Amino acid sequence: MTLDDEDAKLLILARGAAGRTGGGQGAAVRDTDGRTYAGAPVERTHLTLTALQVAAATALASGAPGFEAGLLFGGSADDAGIALLHEISPAATVIVTDPAGHVKEN
Repeated sequence: MTLDDEDAKLLILARGAAGRTGGGQGAAVRDTDGRTYAGAPVERTHLTLTALQVAAATALASGAPGFEAGLLFGGSADDAGIALLHEISPAATVIVTDPAGHVKEN
């Protein structure tokens, strides 16, 4: 699958989030206004969030009305963030890639 320009931007943001934390996972979302948000996993004693949950929560906290798309870099199709995206926007596209950035089949 080839990403369009907007989804390729999500991949760049997600890969950057993963790189900043030194982890193998990052995520980015695009809201219905076209704004983008990125996130990396949070794993602490009192808080555990996937990268996609962080990106979506950041968007929601910034006033995002809904989601067009989300991309999970180095993740899996059972990520809890996917359910969060679809709770808010059932038709949102979710793309999952392997650690090399290749799109996994949905």
